[in-house]
Amino acid sequence: MPATLHLNLHREFFAQIATGRKRVEYRSRTPYWRRRLEGRPYDVIQFRNGYATKAPEMLVQFRGLRRYGKGRNAYYAIRLGGILKIKRWRGGTVVMAGE
Repeated sequence: MPATLHLNLHREFFAQIATGRKRVEYRSRTPYWRRRLEGRPYDVIQFRNGYATKAPEMLVQFRGLRRYGKGRNAYYAIRLGGILKIKRWRGGTVVMAGE
């Protein structure tokens, strides 16, 4: 079973990833995100658009993690690969990995 990072997104950002316009997801470099991201061997990212039971979901390849900035301006850049699976999404054309 692949190691999965679970992240929730607003519709706008979910749509950008689903259509291939967004290839990097950003998070602040806080102690919370440090515990969740650093030193963990993720294979895939499970994105959800909200918290509802039937919220749209997307499984995306995890391509790595980069750290940028210092102090208050520090952030993580989570590099995204191809979309492996998408469920309950009617937002437009989706580019699947391997197509």
